[in-house]
Amino acid sequence: MLVWFVGAAVCVSVVYIAVRPFIVERRRTAIGPSERHRAKGEFVQLSQGVTHCRWAGSARGPVAVVVHGVASPMISMEGVADGLGRLGYRVLMYDLYGRGLSDAPKGKQDRAFFLRQLSDLCAYHGLTEELTIAGYSMGGSIATAFATEYPHSVKRVILLASAGVVTKESRFSRFCRRVPWLGDWAHAMFAHRRILKAIPARGNGRDVDAVSRAQQSQLNRRGYLPAILSSRRGMLAERQENDHRKLWRQGIPVTAIWGEADPVIPLRAVGLLGLWNRDARQEVVTGADHGLPYTHSAEMADALRAAMREV
Repeated sequence: MLVWFVGAAVCVSVVYIAVRPFIVERRRTAIGPSERHRAKGEFVQLSQGVTHCRWAGSARGPVAVVVHGVASPMISMEGVADGLGRLGYRVLMYDLYGRGLSDAPKGKQDRAFFLRQLSDLCAYHGLTEELTIAGYSMGGSIATAFATEYPHSVKRVILLASAGVVTKESRFSRFCRRVPWLGDWAHAMFAHRRILKAIPARGNGRDVDAVSRAQQSQLNRRGYLPAILSSRRGMLAERQENDHRKLWRQGIPVTAIWGEADPVIPLRAVGLLGLWNRDARQEVVTGADHGLPYTHSAEMADALRAAMREV
């Protein structure tokens, strides 16, 4: 009898451990109407769900659309929007699905998934040509893919510490990405703690503090962690050599800015992109890590201004 009780207790414990992270995910808070009501910008119903977007920069002028990275919402692109606004651009920012205040629809977050959101958003705002697409980290992959899919709509591509060239991936992220089921469990169980630990408790300025607060808030939102894993298995799994070679053949100008001390996107990305696109204009921001759009926004804006002048 004792053996039976011990065995039953062990079974119950194993089942609890197996399902606990998914129960925790279901209990996380969904985006509420009051939260959206207080937010700046607008909420647009697109084919896959509601997307939060906002205009910034110049009231008139050419349009630039900026795309944020895998983990931070569009607030991480405030410095980019400000820099482009100073160059005379009218800038459209938006939250990718599963981040910020946009919906978190289910499904694989691959190339088609993100291009559909961006193309839907452009169609909603009547943006059909002469677009500058600026993307940071995974947003750079999305910007690159969008330009190759819609070359007649894109005038210029700006890449900031862009994924899709070469990326240093942790063993944990690699395991979760490659291993089905068990990888899902490990990500649901441990990713919250790992991401929280990576967020700076105190920043070096207003932009860093704002992004840190937004990241911490997202961690407790339903759909955020599954979106991160789905993106790693989808959009972030792409190596975009063919896309970059295609942009070069199509003659679409590409400006790429990298962080000198980036632990995620190593500097050898500069050489690889140069091989794939001989005309790409590249700049390196001294001392910047992977958070360069908000940790080194002034230096990034200077590099962007210099690169755009030469283009």
